[in-house]
Amino acid sequence: HVQLVESGGGLVQPGGSLRLSCAASGVTFNDPDMGWYRQAPGNVCMLVSTISSNGNTYYADFVKGRFTISQDNAKNTVYLQMNSLKPEDTAVYYCATDERGGLPDYSDFPCSGGWAQGTQVTVS
Repeated sequence: HVQLVESGGGLVQPGGSLRLSCAASGVTFNDPDMGWYRQAPGNVCMLVSTISSNGNTYYADFVKGRFTISQDNAKNTVYLQMNSLKPEDTAVYYCATDERGGLPDYSDFPCSGGWAQGTQVTVS
């Protein structure tokens, strides 16, 4: 019974930065992989980044070099540091876990309230 609570997000100018946080309960980060999805209005739910329990990371091409995912296992918290933000980064961002069997590039579940409500990021 995993529950994820997100914080961060907001309105930022192009080129600015934000850091999203996701605190997990029910499962520690010693076991599951974690990730972030995003969904813009009229678009699909897309995988942004993942991090494994051993610290290995993955980034979608559209955020490589700008975003950094990290986690604090002691706090059961995962972060997404977003730098050099662009207007096309505007979306609702959702934290996710692999408890359902993986973190595919496209999945409706994390963007439909599966684990968390999401946090709005607006770059304008």
